[in-house]
Amino acid sequence: MLKWRISLEHLEVLLKPPELPIVERRNWLIHQHYIRKDYETCKVIIKTQLQETNGMCEYAIYVQALILRLEGRIQESLELLQSCAILNPSSTDNLKQVARSLFLLGKHKAAIEVYHEAARLCDKDWEISHNLGVCFFFIKDFKNAEEHLNTALQINKHDKTFMMLGKVHLVAGETDKAIEVFKRAVEFSPENTDHLSTLGLLYLQLRKYQKAFEHLGNALTFDPNNYKAILAAGSMMQTHGDFDVAMNKYRVAACAVPESPPLWNNIGMCFFGKKKYVAAISCLKRANYLSPFDWKVLYNLGLVHLTMQQYASAFHFLSAAISLNPRMGELYMLLAVALTNLEDVENSTRAYEQAVNLDESNPLVNLNFAIFLYNHGDKTAALDQYQEMQRKVNILQDSSSNLEFDPELMDMAQKLGAALQVGESLQWTKPGKDSKSKPHSATLAKSPSAPLGTNQALGQAMSSAASYNKNIQLPAGTVASRLGMTPASPPTLPAPHNQQCDGSPSRAWEKKKEAEE
Repeated sequence: MLKWRISLEHLEVLLKPPELPIVERRNWLIHQHYIRKDYETCKVIIKTQLQETNGMCEYAIYVQALILRLEGRIQESLELLQSCAILNPSSTDNLKQVARSLFLLGKHKAAIEVYHEAARLCDKDWEISHNLGVCFFFIKDFKNAEEHLNTALQINKHDKTFMMLGKVHLVAGETDKAIEVFKRAVEFSPENTDHLSTLGLLYLQLRKYQKAFEHLGNALTFDPNNYKAILAAGSMMQTHGDFDVAMNKYRVAACAVPESPPLWNNIGMCFFGKKKYVAAISCLKRANYLSPFDWKVLYNLGLVHLTMQQYASAFHFLSAAISLNPRMGELYMLLAVALTNLEDVENSTRAYEQAVNLDESNPLVNLNFAIFLYNHGDKTAALDQYQEMQRKVNILQDSSSNLEFDPELMDMAQKLGAALQVGESLQWTKPGKDSKSKPHSATLAKSPSAPLGTNQALGQAMSSAASYNKNIQLPAGTVASRLGMTPASPPTLPAPHNQQCDGSPSRAWEKKKEAEE
């Protein structure tokens, strides 16, 4: 009996669970509270654990660092994670979190070094390869970024990696490669609306409307409220003059993103196409309020004010657009038109000269400058600009067989050519169908005695400036509308530069109040 009792005592000792080391005894509790997002309780337990272990509990320090990073205290989080890496230098998780904190602090090169160190410990890790690609992207080393992102895809295909690789190609100007990447992404994840809408936008930028409609339609099938696809589809309809159908699309998008600057910009240009100018200005000003540094919105506001013959207001918005995008010739041309109507000849000439220096493909810039010079008696310089316009027209005709010119541009060019006695040498491609601008052409034809490029005629000509230019290079995810720039997603804005034509003539500002009254 005694032997049996001793055996039971030994059995109890054997079955008793082992005591956890004091360093790790509360790790399970810390983990439970962390995954439940009960961070305050978690921090109390971590504090107790660190006091008992004299700060030697790796897991407690690790979780505390993650909580600090979630609270925005990234530098403190980095210091704690470096302590974890010292306690356990062979842990790739510690190194990856250190690199992540460095990345969030903007120290991309230091993050790359830590990621490389982690890669030596674990060479086939999707997260390391992907994050290395992202870091190289931010330091503009696109070749290495592409290499590491492709390595990540070989390890494990992931939507984030496809999206990042496509972005690398787009920023590098390799649109064809970006399309191939997004094709692979759609094959891997056919119901991903972000991939479908982005691919549709790229086809839209290349004017492959059938493929664009197909992918945007698929995106809307899987997510009828996908506002990016709705904006892109509405922009296509707007480009083809279907303003009412586009407005119906925008109503749906407005429910999802009521404060989207591109949405209100497109709605404003729909009203402009329907000749509801007051409503157009109201929508465009809302877009400008939501995104004050978007030069396309300012461009459209200047365009609408020119059409309404409010030249001082047009001057104001176009000057602001030039401050944000000083490398676009059309902006200087529109500014010159406004200054011409404000009777500031000197600054108009400076603006036109800057426009022709910057623009390399739009004959409308040279046409308006030629008209301006002709009306001010400089026929020799007007002839030079007319010949430059002819050269650009010939280049455009050679590069595109189905190019259509605005009838108003053709009418004004023929009148100027007749005045300069060179009109017969210019051959225009006849438009395939009636354009919305024909009423303007009729107005000009009824008044042949008026001087070329009168205030009214030039203001009307500028209202269709963006409708002519078929080869403006837009940022990724943007669409050129017939009546103005109407991006389907916020574009990437260039850095501001000093304005060569400052657009601040004294006579123009003196006449601002008179013109608006």
